[in-house]
Amino acid sequence: MEKKPVIAGITQGDINGIGYEVIIKVLMDANINDICVPVVYGSPKVAAYHRKALNINNFSFNNIRTVEEASPRKANMINCLDDNIRVELGKATPQGGESAFISLEKAVEDLKAGSIDVLVTGPIDKKTIQSDNFRFNGHTDYLKAKAGADDALMFMISESMRIGFVTDHVPLRKVPDLVTTQTMVRKLRLMNQSLIVDFGIRKPCIAVLGLNPHAGDDSLLGSEEKDVIIPAIQYLAKEGILAFGPFPADGFFGAGSFTKFDGILAMYHDQGLAPFKALSFDTGVNYTAGLSFVRTSPVHGTAFEIAGKGEASESSFRHALYLACDIFRKRQEYSELTRNPLKHQDIEIHSDRVDELPPDIPNSDQSL
Repeated sequence: MEKKPVIAGITQGDINGIGYEVIIKVLMDANINDICVPVVYGSPKVAAYHRKALNINNFSFNNIRTVEEASPRKANMINCLDDNIRVELGKATPQGGESAFISLEKAVEDLKAGSIDVLVTGPIDKKTIQSDNFRFNGHTDYLKAKAGADDALMFMISESMRIGFVTDHVPLRKVPDLVTTQTMVRKLRLMNQSLIVDFGIRKPCIAVLGLNPHAGDDSLLGSEEKDVIIPAIQYLAKEGILAFGPFPADGFFGAGSFTKFDGILAMYHDQGLAPFKALSFDTGVNYTAGLSFVRTSPVHGTAFEIAGKGEASESSFRHALYLACDIFRKRQEYSELTRNPLKHQDIEIHSDRVDELPPDIPNSDQSL
C-alpha cells in the first residue's frame, strides 16, 4: 500500500530573525517534496522581503488559503499576517513576537484538527513573544498545554546522541529543588517510551547524569545523587527500564561514553546543551517528546545579528524537517505492529529442572 505524503506544517518564527532564511534555503531543494508536503504559516509579503534581502530570485511560495489547497510538488504558504506588517531585520520588536505567535497558533490549530501531520517550528524570541495569550518559557511548555499533556520532554537529537532534560528553561538556582525522584521517574518514562515508539529502539539503554560535580563524589559534593537520582533509577528497574548512573557529566562526555547509550538524561539545560551543541550544532534537532503529535525545531535561535545577511546555515532546520517526518512514520509503524498483539499464553512446563525463565530472557507479558 502506497503511503500518503507527510504534510509538514512550518511556523515562520520571528520575522526579524533567520527563520525565513533557513526555511527558504531548505525548501528551495525540490527533493524536499519527495519527503513531505511543506506548508509554511507566514506571510507572502515577509517572505518576499527576505528573498530580496538575500538576493534569492529563483524561488517563490505557492500561496494557499487552507492546507487542503496545498500542492504536493511545491512549497506552500498560508498567509497569517496583515499586509501592514513591518520587518526590521536584526531587531527584537513587539510585532516580531506577535507575528511569531500568530503563526504558531494557526499551525497548532491545524495540527490538532489533523490538517497537518507534523509541526516544525521556526526560532522565536522568548521575550517579545510574551503576551496575554503566551505566558510560557518557550515552545515546549506552550505545546504541552495545547496538547493537554501532563508532561513533556525536551529531547535534543543528533546522529551522535539523544539527550533529554529533567529541567530545561528555568533559572539555575531553582534546579536542585526541581530535580525530584518523582520528576526523574516521569522524564525517564517519557524518554524510554519515545526511544521505543519514535525511534524504533526495542529495549533502550539510558544514561543518567549526576547533578553535582563528580556526581556528588560519594555525597562529599552533594547528596542528590544518593537521595534522589539513584532511587529513581532503582524504582524504574522494576518496570524493566534500563537506566544507568548517575555519571559525572564531564567525564561522561570527555571519555566518549555518550556513544554507548541510546539516550541520556541531563539534570539541567546547560549540562546537556553545552556538549550537544559543541558536537552537533549544525545538525542537531530539538524534539518535544511525550506529546500526541510530532514537533521538532532547529537547535539555533533567531540569530538577529546575522539576519538578512545570507550567512545562516539551514542544516539544522533541514534535519528538523527530516526528523519530524521520520518520527511520524515510526509512530505509524509502531501502531501497526502493536495493533493486534499476541495474547499471553500460560504454558505448563512438565519438568522439575525448569522453574522460571532465565534472567536474560524478557518476560513475555512485558509489552512495548
